[in-house]
Amino acid sequence: MLFAELEKSPEHIHMYRITPLSLWNAGASGADPEEILAFLDDVSKYPVPPNISKEIEDAVNSYGRLELISDGEGGIILIADEEDLLERLGDSKHLEELLLPEPGCEQGLRVRPECRGQLKLALAKLGYPPRDLAGYHEGEDLPVELRTALGDGGEFGLRDYQRDAVEAFYAGGAAHGGSGVVVLPCGAGKTIVGMGALAAVGKETLILTTNITALRQWRRELLEKTTLTEEQVGEYSGEVKEIRQVTLSTYQMLTYRKSKVDDFEHFKLFFEHQWGLIIYDEVHLLPAPVFRFTAEIQATRRLGLTATLIREDGKETEVFSLIGPRKYDVPWRSLESGGWIADAECVEVRVELDPELKEDYQLAGRRGKFRIASENPSKLEVIKSLVRRHRRDHVLVLGQYLDQLEAVAARLDAPLITGKTPQQTRDELYEGFRNGEILTLVVSKVGNFAVDLPDANVAIQISGTFGSRQEEAQRLGRILRPKQDAGRAIFYSLVTRGSGIATSSREQEFAEKRQLFLTEQGYPYRIIEAEELVEEVDKVEPEREKEEVKEVQCS
Repeated sequence: MLFAELEKSPEHIHMYRITPLSLWNAGASGADPEEILAFLDDVSKYPVPPNISKEIEDAVNSYGRLELISDGEGGIILIADEEDLLERLGDSKHLEELLLPEPGCEQGLRVRPECRGQLKLALAKLGYPPRDLAGYHEGEDLPVELRTALGDGGEFGLRDYQRDAVEAFYAGGAAHGGSGVVVLPCGAGKTIVGMGALAAVGKETLILTTNITALRQWRRELLEKTTLTEEQVGEYSGEVKEIRQVTLSTYQMLTYRKSKVDDFEHFKLFFEHQWGLIIYDEVHLLPAPVFRFTAEIQATRRLGLTATLIREDGKETEVFSLIGPRKYDVPWRSLESGGWIADAECVEVRVELDPELKEDYQLAGRRGKFRIASENPSKLEVIKSLVRRHRRDHVLVLGQYLDQLEAVAARLDAPLITGKTPQQTRDELYEGFRNGEILTLVVSKVGNFAVDLPDANVAIQISGTFGSRQEEAQRLGRILRPKQDAGRAIFYSLVTRGSGIATSSREQEFAEKRQLFLTEQGYPYRIIEAEELVEEVDKVEPEREKEEVKEVQCS
């Protein structure tokens, strides 16, 4: 729905929320408030209250009351539909450092070009998100096309929804196109959309990712699925310093500095290059204060890619201001029903707290209680049972705390990937998982983002970041790529239960937020007791294991 954000989509029901941000997105897409109100009147059982109608009308119309335009000489001017509004903004202390101190021209207020992004953010906070028509640096031409045939003999082409996403972003090269966010579930091909945008724009491009693993996955996809050559695609990282027609780097690299008072060592190189397009992978991370500096490259077409714009700090508006409005999104279940992402089931396993920790738990503070419950040693036996049940599957064990992950990896005799794992070792382990040499992989938070493991079909979440819905979406996304056998993906969450019927553990309380998020997206969610699961595995799996031995002997 153009003017509302999908909040919940359990089976047969879709629930939407109308917010100022959703209405700004509607305004940016050319929606008319009269059409929105007519639709609401048509589908509502009762008349829409006049105050709500007025708020909707004001919010939609507020987008575009201000515009950023070029003065034709490299400068930027802020104009408004009313002179009084422009005068108020000119007198605002909040905007003083973002505007040039010289008297404004006849058209409006002169903007500091380097503050273009910060001004858009400040104006959005004041309730007047501007339409940015100041134009872009054209950048150097880069003819590039998407391949139709791959090296392995397979065919390739944009899916319908990917093509729609590219067209919504680029808008045929119109002034209102070229900046915005595409929201697609993990496994739905956001990288492909990025490559489609690159081909549509046809300019030198900077691609920013979350880590080296994601960077190299992008490089692999670009070389396989586009006409770009190895000489045209460069990596700018701690290991390699290449600036080429398409350059891949990480947020951390661009914002690296030796101390808080030093300059960003590498940012100037990118700021001065005339890029025609910048692609922000996992764009929901952008509002983090230090990443925000990368959005100051405002005179460039900008595409944000993400599985979810949800942020627990509520700073989704910053993505709107710094990158652009939401241009395209598709509900997860719609793509699942079309077979574009795997069918998934969510299972919460309730685990009894280790008896030796009950006293420590009762005496601990709120944060301490959460950590004790999260690292509950009783989870180890359950994890082992689940891995035994899924011994023929590709299993990811995902967690938050390193001590816990190390204990799990040792118990399962499985490899472990954390932030301390050397990049070469990570790449080797991921490749082993992809080709089937490794069936169980234990991964810390580094596995939350942009890890391409298409065969992963079981995830076991043993601890997490409180009730982060964003993390839940990312972790579920690790197993959502469609499977060759069209099999179902299973997402387990191990949660320490409370000590009584009416008492929930701290981990349970946060798990309820995650559970609500998943059920609201329409995923089946069931809760089982750990004792029942372990007993079932101990009863059923020995017979299956005997059958597997017979199969091997016969073959």
